Amino acid sequence: MWSWLLHRITGLGILLFLLVHIVDISLLGFGPTVYNEGIALFVTPIVRLISLALIAAVFYHAFNGIRIMIIDFWPKGAHYQAGMFWAVMILTIICFIPMGYFVIAPVLHLPTSTAAFSK
Repeated sequence: MWSWLLHRITGLGILLFLLVHIVDISLLGFGPTVYNEGIALFVTPIVRLISLALIAAVFYHAFNGIRIMIIDFWPKGAHYQAGMFWAVMILTIICFIPMGYFVIAPVLHLPTSTAAFSK
């Protein structure tokens, strides 16, 4: 039940991002000044938090889609669907953490280059 609901919600969130992305790219037609002002919104903390939600949604949606295909095409898939749901959640979290760090690090003034880690 939860996997079904989360799959629909993340799908709608990804669709919403696609629509925002189309609008943001269409700003190029109004000139570089308008485009640069529009793109400047993407470095604000609130948009970075929304980006974190988008990253989590893409990971969950992708991994859960694979889980759904396994359930559909593997005869024993339905038997293992609960365990696969938790595997999807764990994979989503594991993949999200490094991506989330690099999205939120500039807001928190954390190092983001490999040179900063080698000192």
